[in-house]
Amino acid sequence: MAMKDVFPRRIVATEDYPPNIALARERLEPLGVEVVEVVESSLQQKLPLGDGEFDLVIDRHTSFNISEVARVLMPGGIFLTEQVDGRALADLCQAFDCAPKWPFFTLNFILDGIRRSTGLAIDIAREWEGKMVFKDVGAIVYYLKAIPWIVPGFSVETHRRYLLSLQEGIDKEGKLMFSYRLLLIEVRKV
Repeated sequence: MAMKDVFPRRIVATEDYPPNIALARERLEPLGVEVVEVVESSLQQKLPLGDGEFDLVIDRHTSFNISEVARVLMPGGIFLTEQVDGRALADLCQAFDCAPKWPFFTLNFILDGIRRSTGLAIDIAREWEGKMVFKDVGAIVYYLKAIPWIVPGFSVETHRRYLLSLQEGIDKEGKLMFSYRLLLIEVRKV
């Protein structure tokens, strides 16, 4: 039996990050998953989905409008999200003389928004803190190119002095470790 054989009646994936839209369609549509392009930066946008249509909404590392999540969940439905705390990698940002873009985005910030939304019960709210380890500057460059909001305007040319400083740290310590924080939240529609 394939996973596709046990899928629910309708599965929808929403995506806003341009590099991922085509990839999501290429990989998910053959499995019967509908891929819907949304504008993540507009949290006021109504999702093109029906009221009470889903028993599960999963969100990983992207913003969400809790009112829209509540609207599309059926009674008893679950919203499960893993988020990156807005203070994650603050020490990496500091190494490039910049600051995290969303330092307010913490577990308490998210829970306050959920509590203001009616008809939702918080079942799980957890924080995790660990380290992101880099053993060479090339890996840092790759990461910052892939995740461009960590160090805005990053390029090897414009940030060479910072990279050289980080390389000195790797030469001395063998690796560099930066603080990373994740949040896990499960909410149920009552």
